[in-house]
Amino acid sequence: MTGGVFWTLLAALVTQRAAGCPKECECNTKTKVVDCRGKGLYDIPRRLQLDTQELYLQNNRIRGLGSMAFRETPLLRVLDLTNNSITSISANAFQGLRGLLVLNLANNSIREIDRRLFNPIKTLTELDLSHNNVANLPGALADSISNLSSLSLCHNRLQRLDRILLESLNKLQVLFFHSNPWKCDCQLIGLKLWLESFLFKGGIIDEIRCAQPEDLKGRDLRRIPYELFHTCLTTSYNYLFANIHHLDAEHRLRSHGHSERVGEGLPECEPKQRPRPVNLRHAIATVVITGVVCGVVCLMMLAAAVYGCAYAAIMAKYQRELKRVEQMAPSDEHGSTEEKEPLDSSVP
Repeated sequence: MTGGVFWTLLAALVTQRAAGCPKECECNTKTKVVDCRGKGLYDIPRRLQLDTQELYLQNNRIRGLGSMAFRETPLLRVLDLTNNSITSISANAFQGLRGLLVLNLANNSIREIDRRLFNPIKTLTELDLSHNNVANLPGALADSISNLSSLSLCHNRLQRLDRILLESLNKLQVLFFHSNPWKCDCQLIGLKLWLESFLFKGGIIDEIRCAQPEDLKGRDLRRIPYELFHTCLTTSYNYLFANIHHLDAEHRLRSHGHSERVGEGLPECEPKQRPRPVNLRHAIATVVITGVVCGVVCLMMLAAAVYGCAYAAIMAKYQRELKRVEQMAPSDEHGSTEEKEPLDSSVP
């Protein structure tokens, strides 16, 4: 009898638990949607329905997501946390959400994304991290977000982005990057090359405006000619420069076909402002070799001049000596004649 009562009470508690709905929220048991928008919540509400598939928590005051924050809703497919005050997220915050498809964390104060954060969510297709303070996305995220089709990173503090992360997003179709302080140096050439390939495959992207260096400030990375990255002397970029003409040809072909269909093509790259060598190392080597050759030629000319002067001096001295000898020869001959005459007169 006691056992029967226990199981009855347990069944009642489970039934009540499954059908429960927080008083701050509105729950629709048919659509399995829980709406808690604009309720002034400081934390994730409890007593949520176990079969909840969509949870909307926009416009609240939630400041952080602790470990297994959504353990009560393992079947979630859509989670919206837009416009809260989230500054920190535990690495295990989404543990158990194996079927989550859409995650919106826009308009918060998130500074760092842990590399393990999305490991439990292999099914995620849409991720919105816009309007936060994210300064870096680790390349280790690649394995956990490989199914993304839409990614928004606009209005953050990104200066660079690991190309390894982007190359893993084989299903990506839409990417938003604008309003970040991008540093357009040699390390961003890989991103530029990836963007051109992404656009060629039909991807959608907004603009990437450079914040640094000063001479490129305000320019879109996609429209900056490769020649302006003349200071990039790392040998690893030789591969990139070797493929520039091939990618440019494909890009123009794609743009031409698109303009025929919709009457508008992708913008051409802006003309180079200053003619500069593509490879500065080769230019410096050419200058050095030219200087060495010129130096050798100058030394040879100097040696020839010294030799010529010495030869001229020797020949001049030789001519003077020869002339002096010729002048002395007649006088010697005349003296000998005078000496012979007395001898002849003395003969009887």
